[in-house]
Amino acid sequence: MTRRYWVETLGCPKNQVDSQKLEGTLVADGMHAAATVGDADLIVVNTCAFIEPARQESIDVILAMHEESNNKAELVVTGCMAERYGDELAAALPEVDTVAPFGVPVTLGPTKRSSSSSPTPLPSFDLLELPRPPVSAPWAYVKVAEGCDRKCGFCAIPTFRGPQRSRTNESILDEIDSLDVAEVVLVAQDLVSFGRDQGQGELRLAALMDEVAKRVPMMRLLYLHPSGLSDQLIDLIAASNVPYFDLSLQHVSAPLLRRMRRVGSLPDFLDRVQSIRKRQPDAVFRTNFIIGYPGETEADHDALLTFIDEAQLDWCGLFSYSPEPGTYAHDLDPVPAGLVTDRLNEASGLADSITAAKRDAMIGRRVDVLVDRPGVGRSWAEAPEIDGVVRVPENLVVGKIHPVDIVASCGPDLTAESPESPHELAKN
Repeated sequence: MTRRYWVETLGCPKNQVDSQKLEGTLVADGMHAAATVGDADLIVVNTCAFIEPARQESIDVILAMHEESNNKAELVVTGCMAERYGDELAAALPEVDTVAPFGVPVTLGPTKRSSSSSPTPLPSFDLLELPRPPVSAPWAYVKVAEGCDRKCGFCAIPTFRGPQRSRTNESILDEIDSLDVAEVVLVAQDLVSFGRDQGQGELRLAALMDEVAKRVPMMRLLYLHPSGLSDQLIDLIAASNVPYFDLSLQHVSAPLLRRMRRVGSLPDFLDRVQSIRKRQPDAVFRTNFIIGYPGETEADHDALLTFIDEAQLDWCGLFSYSPEPGTYAHDLDPVPAGLVTDRLNEASGLADSITAAKRDAMIGRRVDVLVDRPGVGRSWAEAPEIDGVVRVPENLVVGKIHPVDIVASCGPDLTAESPESPHELAKN
């Protein structure tokens, strides 16, 4: 009898890649995807542990999967929470059969264990280098490295993902060649440091970008640390047909950034954004900011508001600070919760209004969009599953790139009409 699996993924795009590769191993073992959670013989929850809300969501989903299961399914928890809190999860969640850290097969049958105290360690494999199964979407995230060498004061990722470990260009390109997609999104925790752990610098990333561009019509880069963003890399992105800059800023106040164990300042970051726009007026910017990091003052917050207003970023994610065990900032004096909420609301309101205005400014333009699914596409300005979308006519061919005319906007989303005739669409 064929066993069926269900994989539930939480967290960032890097987790999505891990889940897809895990699914590939399950299929190779003869399993089939289940139509529903209740039909599954094996349920895998790939968890996130970046901040407290993500950890709580992971716990909630684990319990929900248990409730939805047929009570005969093996429930496996893997991912960041399993790696970081294996012993605690195994003890606290009797509903879970296996708590498996990174790189541990999940098809070994119910063997309740923690990530570190099993008397008979399970065999491991390399998630980063596992073969990639086919994807259903016309785009794919491709993870080029694992881990991070930076020591940011708020981030615990290096403690459970380890130091940076870059893949070879050949292995990445082999994976891309196996995917039938129109867009590849290169991701890593610190993409601009790709190759440095192997004694190579930005030339490795430049060479990779050149080869990827030969294979797919759209290429996007996510998670660019500003301190490593060289003029060469900026020029390469600006000259591509996806001039999308995902800058990992976190804040702009120089004193607060030093407390975060990062570098930079409002003038530096603003100058960088403006210089990129001079090279490429169509450049689109996304970043994330932490609100309420210990020691954040009104002056720090005012600097952030000034930057958001002057930089006019297209996409801006704002998050309240979460104290993470094992990090430098964990034991620092917190900013009062009410003040954090007020600052978060103020910054979010400003950023959202700028995004809406940016989207309004797209009305009247003709742009190329990749159709992800019937009626939904994206241009160079929207990263998959992160930013807004472009609503397109249902008859545009999925997986193809079509010219469209933007006719309306609503918040982060746009609406477009097709200038292509039915005869031209038929040829596609």
